[in-house]
Amino acid sequence: MGFQFVLLIPILGISVALVAGTIVRPWLAHKERRMQLEATMVAEKAAQYAAQTERLEQRVRVLERIITDRGVDLSHEIEQLRDTPLN
Repeated sequence: MGFQFVLLIPILGISVALVAGTIVRPWLAHKERRMQLEATMVAEKAAQYAAQTERLEQRVRVLERIITDRGVDLSHEIEQLRDTPLN
């Protein structure tokens, strides 16, 4: 019985290695690919938010300029801005 047990240990080790190679490795590769895709999507979303923030900051600067410039007719300036296309 001792000899059979001694043979069982390497067989179990090989079996575990085969299972790890055929199941665990592809699963880990799949998880890594999903994480890469999610990171790409997050980066794209961050770029969109940054662009939107830049557009809003530009609009606020224009509004600040209009408000602080006392020599300009406000309604005329607003009408000019309405006619100007946004980036």
